Amino acid sequence: MHHLHITLTPEQYQSLSEQAKSCGLSKRAYLIRLMEGRPVRAKTSQEIKDLRWEVHKIGVNINQIARSVNAGVAKAGDAKRGLFLLNQVYELMYEIAKK
Repeated sequence: MHHLHITLTPEQYQSLSEQAKSCGLSKRAYLIRLMEGRPVRAKTSQEIKDLRWEVHKIGVNINQIARSVNAGVAKAGDAKRGLFLLNQVYELMYEIAKK
């Protein structure tokens, strides 16, 4: 085993600390992953998880409407509801993209 001592500026150390924390890793584990070329991904925020859940629920509703249209039992209101739900998805995605 080898030990390495490096000197960082306060800004570099802060950046390293923030990036490692956002990935849920220690600074050591974060640097090792970078050196090994392994993926280093930030943890998914609760807001993104909530968005995924909302989009999933809306997608289930849209699929139900599509099945009823394909079966020939859909009403005109069903198509309007599908378009409304799809618009909700776009609005949610836009809100997240603005941040």
